[in-house]
Amino acid sequence: MATTNTSQPKLSKDFLWGFATASFQIEGSTDVGGRGKSIWDDFSRTPGKTMDGRNGDVATDSFNLWREDLDLLVSYGVKSYRFSLSWSRIIPLGGRDDPVSEEGIKFYNDLIDALLERGITPFVTLYHWDLPQALHDRYLGWLNKDEIVADYVHYSRVCFERFGDRVKHWLTMNEPWCISVLGYGRGVFAPGRSSDRMRSSEGDSSTEPWIAGHSVILSHAYAVKAYREEFKAKQGGQIGITLNGDWAMPYDDSPENIAAAQHALDVAIGWFADPIYLGNYPPYMKQMLGDRLPTFTEEELKVVKASSDFYGMNTYTTNLCKAGGEDEFQGRTEYTFTRPDGTQLGPQAHCAWLQDYPEGFRELLNYLYNRYHMPIYVTENGFAVKDEHSMSLEQALKDEPRVQYYRGVTQGLIDAVQKDGVDVRAYFAWSLLDNFEWADGYVTRFGVTYVDYDTQKRYPKDSAKFVSKWFQEHVEGNEVAPTVTEEVPSASASAKPVTGKRASTTQANGASKRQSVNKGAANGKTVPKKTWKSPIARVTTYISTFLGL
Repeated sequence: MATTNTSQPKLSKDFLWGFATASFQIEGSTDVGGRGKSIWDDFSRTPGKTMDGRNGDVATDSFNLWREDLDLLVSYGVKSYRFSLSWSRIIPLGGRDDPVSEEGIKFYNDLIDALLERGITPFVTLYHWDLPQALHDRYLGWLNKDEIVADYVHYSRVCFERFGDRVKHWLTMNEPWCISVLGYGRGVFAPGRSSDRMRSSEGDSSTEPWIAGHSVILSHAYAVKAYREEFKAKQGGQIGITLNGDWAMPYDDSPENIAAAQHALDVAIGWFADPIYLGNYPPYMKQMLGDRLPTFTEEELKVVKASSDFYGMNTYTTNLCKAGGEDEFQGRTEYTFTRPDGTQLGPQAHCAWLQDYPEGFRELLNYLYNRYHMPIYVTENGFAVKDEHSMSLEQALKDEPRVQYYRGVTQGLIDAVQKDGVDVRAYFAWSLLDNFEWADGYVTRFGVTYVDYDTQKRYPKDSAKFVSKWFQEHVEGNEVAPTVTEEVPSASASAKPVTGKRASTTQANGASKRQSVNKGAANGKTVPKKTWKSPIARVTTYISTFLGL
């Protein structure tokens, strides 16, 4: 047994792994604690905007249950937790001349302190789609470059000043393609602007997405500039952006379909990655859009290029690409999961855009590393089991399709690192919890933890145990944390919720506590014993959490 373990391929001891969430998807309490409105508040309350007609007012109630969520993370033995800050909880009206909410600052200070006390590295996203409504009302948000860049950089500075002594991993933006295309092109995400008048009374899908995307790139770049010039030397953190983008495969080996796959990658990924890592927009986008694609000034380009310390990668699936079609958001290519022989690329998820094809995960890692030559942080990756929302609890906890998905991508991850030489430094599964899945409402479930939305009780799924066990076995020096499946009674068998008395770790609230933990855990290293639980105490915590004792 020992020989088998030592011969297993391993990831570096500094490799960060864990689970990810986003503020609007889990926090709820949208009018509590000084929070102002975000663009998703009224949008999700508007009839017809979400699949089930539900909104984010409660979500998973993590504004109130965050300590239970952290105990859940401890039970999974994670090294890191990726979460996002709510801009409108920190600056309710959003702008550079608007007041900062000390209640909002305290909420995130308490969360960060408690993570570090538990030996978990915070990995913080500054913006995950929830623009303060006041900024949209004032000047149309991302459509006003000069105003939004100034306000976003100010917001970022506030976060660096208040949290950067302990946060050493920053993401500026989550998925700019989704911000731009889904919010200002297709109109299915807030603020819901589109040329489709059946969907929106205002918007221009031919111009606004490209304008919004340009503003997002510049906001990111100038926030990074501020961090590097004003904070990095003292705080010692890393900062970057995370981009969505799925692997694109030619439908067949015809030259036109090979070109189509590259065009799809240019628009899905290169739109944002090329300026940031290579210095300008992809030539294909310039050709496709002409003068509808905004241009950078020489000064702006100097700030944009090399404005990310790593490549943040959000990916879920693979698309087969055919030449043709007028959809500019897909590079004027057609996407399909059906091969020429009529077979499907892989098992179908609940959402129509996702099938399980793990080979594409490894291919994309290689493509990104060879094209951009940056270390990769996989910041989102996951699977929604078909019809999980209508299953019994017992059925939902035995989520074999999701386990199979993670089995495939983790094999692709270790192969990319060990066999292909790709520099991958982190992996965050999406998501820690079933949650508010944007336009899908609560119908689509991506969580490794089942949430009963009526009671807000949490139940670990088999996928949580698989992911935890895999990383504990494949990360060097991870022997401190026992595996969930070995140390904890089967959640599937007992269906015990993670509720009731919390684990014995306590909340860290004061500045003195922050000073004692801001080094070490924040860098993925062992925290001084006075603030970190011993292995025996951690085992007790795991068992208590899973049994609800």
